[in-house]
Amino acid sequence: MLTRRSMMLASIAAGVTMTSSNAFSKAAQPSTPVNFDVPAGACDCHTHIHGDPEKFPFFAGRVYTPEPASPEEMTALHKALHVERVVIVTPSVYGPDNSSTLFGMTARGPTARGVAVIDDKTSESDLDAMQKAGFRGIRLNLATGGVNDPNVGRQRFSGAIERMKARGWHVQLFTSLAMISAIKDLVAAAPVPVVFDHFGGAEAALGTGQPGFDDLLALVKSGKAYVKISGAYRASKLAPDYADATPLAQALIAANAERIVWGTDWPHPDSVTPAGKKVTDVTPLYQIDDGRLLNQLPVWAPDAAVRKTILVDNPARLYGFT
Repeated sequence: MLTRRSMMLASIAAGVTMTSSNAFSKAAQPSTPVNFDVPAGACDCHTHIHGDPEKFPFFAGRVYTPEPASPEEMTALHKALHVERVVIVTPSVYGPDNSSTLFGMTARGPTARGVAVIDDKTSESDLDAMQKAGFRGIRLNLATGGVNDPNVGRQRFSGAIERMKARGWHVQLFTSLAMISAIKDLVAAAPVPVVFDHFGGAEAALGTGQPGFDDLLALVKSGKAYVKISGAYRASKLAPDYADATPLAQALIAANAERIVWGTDWPHPDSVTPAGKKVTDVTPLYQIDDGRLLNQLPVWAPDAAVRKTILVDNPARLYGFT
């Protein structure tokens, strides 16, 4: 039986280009100009596409419903930021359906790579098609799903590594420092790259001495894990510059700049359904100034050569840009 997923994969593999007709997105655009020279080939390593829900229906088991965010809006974002490349990550609202991510990647062309969400029904032929389309990793979203049990986390991480080791894709985790501490031995032994989202789940207000941050630093220093210094507003509440995230970013960069990548987390979904609302009610996107967000990078990494490592060299190696 030809499923919707297999039809989408086939169309992507055949090079079919799709266009978006959605004109109602409210995703933020930068209001602050970038204040430093962004190197050629820079990459935003953490974004999402929320397609027209009639074409790309949400997962029934989701915990929130975001506003739309189109490929055209993403292109406008990156033009303003002087960022050439992008990594599009399948968000939890789609479950293991990567169609909206594939749609965004196709619209962007060869400057895009993808990170997929898979399940036991995802076949090796599905993964083959996704690899041809530009996917280079899979994501385990333990945070949004509320997975706090270390035994569950270890089992899911081990299963992901087992599936990816022959393919060479990386495994990306959105999780907490406590979970990172619980699986640090598995990460150290992993035969594929491991990538932690959003400062590894660290809380900026707790500083570099918070429990588990030393384990994260050790994995980065050893080269066994990458960390995305992305979505600073998720680690910090001190808008608009998130100054208390600076010590976290600087500590991670000092540990091993060759294992750090940067991302916006555009279009900035709020993954918590407000009290009194249903999961199916649309939750507005955060209105984050990504120009101001990118301008924190020279604060975190004053050396232009280090910024090039973070923005260009590391993503090229991790995601296979040429």
